[in-house]
Amino acid sequence: MRLAFALPLIAALAPAGEALARCENWTPQARPQNTARDIVGTDLDTIMERGFITFAAYEDYPPWSYEEGGRPAGVDIEIGALIAEYIGVEPRYNLVAAGENLEEDLRNQVWKGPLIGGAVSNVMLHVPYDSEFACRVEQVVFTGQYATESLAIAYDPAVYPDDAPTVPYFRYETVAVENDTLSDFFLSGAFGGQMRGNVRRFRTHADAMAALAAGEVTAAMGPKAELEAGLTDALALHQPPIPGLARGEWTLGVAVHHAYRALGYTVDDAIREGLTSGAIEEIFARHGLSFDAPER
Repeated sequence: MRLAFALPLIAALAPAGEALARCENWTPQARPQNTARDIVGTDLDTIMERGFITFAAYEDYPPWSYEEGGRPAGVDIEIGALIAEYIGVEPRYNLVAAGENLEEDLRNQVWKGPLIGGAVSNVMLHVPYDSEFACRVEQVVFTGQYATESLAIAYDPAVYPDDAPTVPYFRYETVAVENDTLSDFFLSGAFGGQMRGNVRRFRTHADAMAALAAGEVTAAMGPKAELEAGLTDALALHQPPIPGLARGEWTLGVAVHHAYRALGYTVDDAIREGLTSGAIEEIFARHGLSFDAPER
């Protein structure tokens, strides 16, 4: 889970409640009503007429989205293809770098466009849903929830033959994380910082899992799918309770410009059909991942 959307989750660790009650206290934000059409997006009818739909997905982000043989690949890429097939158009992808936070990504990729060059995509994939955050960022519609992601711990059973490691183990033993992620922030600050000295930071979860496989650390902590992508036959993974963390899971969906509700409804219909038919679960299975359905 990248920093772009780790921070909104950290800021919203309280259990979810009734969305309307929270939204009452938010001041409406300015909407780009007068921005040029090529910047703010495209309606569903135009997408169908031109024959393609554009998706923003994070670059270098296995198993979700990445390049393979010069072409986009990954779970999110296949989710985009499923949506496009439902609409009856061709999918096109913009692989983008994660910004400083999710609000920046949504502004650049969905509702306004970058300050210099470029344009928005019709749909942004892999957007974590949080109802308080949705109140604050009302320029987009958060919809099409297609999976639940949660934190996990990967380990070597040869090192832990009796009991799989839990968070308190890391007061004494090393744990790998991706830098500037929820796992990093949590382990660095929990229990009065007792684990901070044993946290080993890597550029990606894939690098963290490679360090675990090489025996450089005793465990790795991060989102389950990203750890599963790096598992070898010699490694295992489990999801113990994480004391001190009120929220260790989140729902993944998509974001669409607020002005194009018909597109959002259709995308949500495509996701619902994919969940009902088992097509989305099959996508996860093809990538060697377990699938946790969202609460809809």
